[in-house]
Amino acid sequence: MSRAAVVIGQGYVGLPLAQAAALAGWTVHGLDVTESLVAALNGGRSHVDDLSDADIAEMLGAGYRATTDQRVIADADVVVICVPTPLSEDGGPDLGAVLAATRSCAEHLTADTVVILESTTYPGTTDHQVLPLLEAAGHVLDTDFHLAFSPERVNPGFPEYGIRNTPKLVGGVTAASTEAACAFYADFVDEVVPLLGAREAETAKLLENTYRHVNIALVNEMARFCHDLGIDIWEVIRGAGTKPFGFQTFRPGPGVGGHCIPIDPNYLSHEVRRQLGYPFRFVELAQEINSGMPAYVVSRVADLLNDTGLATRGATVLLLGVTYKPDIADQRESPAVPVAERLVEKGADVRFHDAFVETWHLRDRELTRVPDLAAAVAEADVVVLLQDHRSYDADALARDAVVFFDTRGATTSPAAHRL
Repeated sequence: MSRAAVVIGQGYVGLPLAQAAALAGWTVHGLDVTESLVAALNGGRSHVDDLSDADIAEMLGAGYRATTDQRVIADADVVVICVPTPLSEDGGPDLGAVLAATRSCAEHLTADTVVILESTTYPGTTDHQVLPLLEAAGHVLDTDFHLAFSPERVNPGFPEYGIRNTPKLVGGVTAASTEAACAFYADFVDEVVPLLGAREAETAKLLENTYRHVNIALVNEMARFCHDLGIDIWEVIRGAGTKPFGFQTFRPGPGVGGHCIPIDPNYLSHEVRRQLGYPFRFVELAQEINSGMPAYVVSRVADLLNDTGLATRGATVLLLGVTYKPDIADQRESPAVPVAERLVEKGADVRFHDAFVETWHLRDRELTRVPDLAAAVAEADVVVLLQDHRSYDADALARDAVVFFDTRGATTSPAAHRL
């Protein structure tokens, strides 16, 4: 029997999910509002780091099609919403795309459809935002449709964990909805983990990311005072990391990027303040520390330039690696942007190199990647490693640079200055 699924949103979350379902035998439509993206996918071209053009061709061969036509929802047994949830102006999640996708479901939904939200959001969204829109259109829960939340756990650039071997949390607004959603994921995920309800699943996702946010802030703050005390933070972390229990290694850096760390924990902090009237102090402190790291990096660059008799104004600063993770092209919330913009504000001549990025967009300017890395390193007054792509030989670059500042702990050369 043919099984049909619609995945709304064909980005870093929705496209890999569509791939997994299509290769498991589901007839999958990838629904997206961007016509150029839909055309590229149907032409066999991928825009996601973890999927190649060959992967898209395999999906197309399995029956996958991308579309902008919302009417495909009417033929779906399962609809999964994987759309962006950026921060709104008041610090909470912007649910505009989620609510628009839900309205599309409400308009075209037919009997016995499972609706699943994967977009990260605050606890209660599935129960109090998505469910009422579906019911207002005349659909009856657990009679006409089931509804659940299942947090995405995509880790771009790290292929050792994909959709199949990463446990999938599922929380329905009812027990029957949990069971129905689990049955869908069980077709292509090795371990499906049912939770008590949708709010528990929503909060589990936020706990995962808050855990990382807080621990990254801890080592970022330690990096700052270790530098002032003349202690090598990287050696401290190497030593602590040998303990086989009770410790997990986190590393400092120029800031945090991507969607999960700089954005998701704020959903929980925002809702705690809104609903309960008091702060989620760990998250707010972590946000303060992590968001302050780009300014700290710039201050260290200024100090290094000063030590060579140069001012930041007029100095040539070469930034290496502007993506938010190593070895991928994803620039979402990359801390390289505030680092560059602060340097520009101070009058520096900012240049960049990144094998994954040819043109880099800042707030008020567009930079083109330097054509010759070796020449650019030799010409720069200071070279700053912001992302340790595998293509960089950090120690060799440090030896060739006038001043080399390593914010990722990638160097062993005494020629480098480390965060």
